[in-house]
Amino acid sequence: MKIIISGAGEVGTHLAKLLSFEAQDITLIDHDRERLAVIESQLDIRTIHGNATSIETLLEAQVDTADLMVGVTSNEAANFTLCVLAKQLGCNKTVARIRDTSFIKHKERVNYQSLGIDELISPEELAADEIKELLNQSAFNDAHDFEGGLLRMIGLTLPPQSKFNAKSIKQTAEEYPDLHFMPVAMKRFESEQTIIPRGDTVLNEGDTVNFITNAEGINEINKLIGNIKTTIKTVMILGGGSVGVNTAKDLAEQRFNVKLIERKKEKAELLTDLLPNTLIIHGDGRNVELLDDEALDSMDAFIAVTGDSETNIISCLLAKTKGVKKTIALVENMDYFQLSQSIGIDTLINKKLIAANAIFRYVREGTVLAVAMLNNLEAEILEFEVQSNTLIENRFIKDLDFPREAVIGGVIRQGMGKIALGNFKIIEGDKVLVCATSNAIKKVERLFR
Repeated sequence: MKIIISGAGEVGTHLAKLLSFEAQDITLIDHDRERLAVIESQLDIRTIHGNATSIETLLEAQVDTADLMVGVTSNEAANFTLCVLAKQLGCNKTVARIRDTSFIKHKERVNYQSLGIDELISPEELAADEIKELLNQSAFNDAHDFEGGLLRMIGLTLPPQSKFNAKSIKQTAEEYPDLHFMPVAMKRFESEQTIIPRGDTVLNEGDTVNFITNAEGINEINKLIGNIKTTIKTVMILGGGSVGVNTAKDLAEQRFNVKLIERKKEKAELLTDLLPNTLIIHGDGRNVELLDDEALDSMDAFIAVTGDSETNIISCLLAKTKGVKKTIALVENMDYFQLSQSIGIDTLINKKLIAANAIFRYVREGTVLAVAMLNNLEAEILEFEVQSNTLIENRFIKDLDFPREAVIGGVIRQGMGKIALGNFKIIEGDKVLVCATSNAIKKVERLFR
């Protein structure tokens, strides 16, 4: 697949890195020559120094034969312009990154596709959505909804009291029949290897496990891990940037009691008018006395989304010592994901990874409706829509030539989420969730083409 990315910032560079690992034909455009030289020395991609809103630059990148144009510069007007030009010049699909979320909120009134823009993404809004989902599923450290929650992916670390511990998946299924969830990916404690579990796979304390589940399965998992479901009502947010503001706005609309701490006085004053249902506090969130004065120990959740990863991590650790039930930290360095559980933070989120999720469905072959890349696991969950005359149509799951490194976790049919086992027959129109490691994705895609 031929892909052009404009913008060698953190999102563009991370996306180029992920795609280059899959041997995609990548061209990266940016105006910073030194930054491009560093990237080119590290990745097997083509780079072009120039302005992507220039037709000459786009033609040099061979946009007329490109499958996908992704505009992820820091300038949303430039992203709009280059996508429009790319489409006019012959590019198949275009995606533009935006910061002003009103573009997305009013997309029903503006036909962006008629302008040449197939998709708008806002990493900041996507991060806020993920935080909201994590608070609604407070027992879990990773969560993603498919088709409005008909099926869900949830991730957790198995605690000492879990009834999954020291049992194979088959043993658990026999002991607790008619369960409404399926484990689809896991990683052992202090291991880097991602495992697609099978019936004989034994789960142990400390394992990180991701499940596909419907609404009934959520309660079943909570019972089996010995979790008493807690309701999040009071939330403290550290950082008044885009993620913090979007999160506060969303939570206030859901009637959470929200406090937001912002270090800069002028911004704090602006936020007071912008977020009338949120208590805005001017101060330094690294100040322990300030946090104590604002009753940190009475909060149900603490969310740190400043622009500094270390500040976010340290403040979440402080919140944990004060007895806060749920902590979420925004981080930029992907390496921090390996530390989250060992140091005690419930969930780390990363805008680069979230943005890649939104873009990757345009990279995957077959009719892909959604993609979720799992936190700290080398695996993806892809939602395919089954078309007629494909290899998977009218086949039982047990009869499919499915790679060992992939598994079908669930199927959405006629508005219902189903956990699909071997005797389940896939039919046209089904929306199928598949979890697969990177080396199995191409084989899976062939079944849905």
